[in-house]
Amino acid sequence: MDALFSIPVLSIFLLPALSSYATSLNLIFFYMTWTTLVLSHTPLRVELFGTIAVRLLFYTLPSLLFFLFDILTPSAAVVIKAQGESGLPAGRKRGRVRVKDLKVAGWALLNICLGVAAQALVEYTLIQGLGRRSAIKVSMKLPLPWEMAKDLAFGLFIREILIYGIHRYALHSKQSPLESYHMSWYHALRAPFPLTAHYDHPLTYLVGRFIPTYLPAMLFRFHMLTFLLYLAVISVEETFVYSGYTIMPTNFFMSGIARRTDEHLLTNGEGNFGPWGVMDWICGTTIGESTVEDDLVSELEEHEIDDKVRKALEASKQKVREGTLRRNQPTRRRKND
Repeated sequence: MDALFSIPVLSIFLLPALSSYATSLNLIFFYMTWTTLVLSHTPLRVELFGTIAVRLLFYTLPSLLFFLFDILTPSAAVVIKAQGESGLPAGRKRGRVRVKDLKVAGWALLNICLGVAAQALVEYTLIQGLGRRSAIKVSMKLPLPWEMAKDLAFGLFIREILIYGIHRYALHSKQSPLESYHMSWYHALRAPFPLTAHYDHPLTYLVGRFIPTYLPAMLFRFHMLTFLLYLAVISVEETFVYSGYTIMPTNFFMSGIARRTDEHLLTNGEGNFGPWGVMDWICGTTIGESTVEDDLVSELEEHEIDDKVRKALEASKQKVREGTLRRNQPTRRRKND
């Protein structure tokens, strides 16, 4: 745990955002911090502690706070719940939290630990057992920004395909042995609420969540920093999409995914198998009122309207300035005369 909360690890996430130095000094200091971390710990420790840090900062702690908010202040939480009182852990404002609801939170946290353990097992098998290089590249050389963006885009796209295929054909197929586990665990929920993103039978969780998340990083052999960014994006998505709230950081990126996630659970898995809805749109398995295409069109229209309003405000300000200048010009001439 000392390595997890050491200055080198925390500085990877905090210092680039909080530092007031120039950009070049930030990069030099960041490189020195990263080099110190890589040289002072084994690649396996760097990967595991980095994974734990991201999961804690971007998923576990926010989701626990949301979960406590729902439990301790249900009257306030129900106002921003998409499913109203049924979206609360207890199912209603005046209802008490049952042991079953606490088990949901407990299993979700255990599954996160299970995913980290599975990741450690994969890396240990590759390095120690097979004598091969690690699945995630841990090196002192920093990746270029465009390389990180490219790997991030490919990783999220492959994850979308994998989750869609596994979710539809393995977790919702009558011929699959995993179908009964998924239906009796995750689909026994009334509605999504904080921490339910990682709630499922452990075996189903590994197949339906861990593999689609970790496999793209292995296929492209992400640099460790790219993997941390990739995992942070996924963690933020899971935190808000499965919170059950209507308030999201961004309208297009989160709200559409949250609506489709709710509808998947409420319809007992009739559609909306992919997290982002791209594969559902392509394969025609989208259910509900909106698709990815509708969300994209709405977002573009919103930005177009905002742009028109901005231009109108700028034009009106310009007219006010011109009118002020015209009124002041005769006064200046009289003073000169």
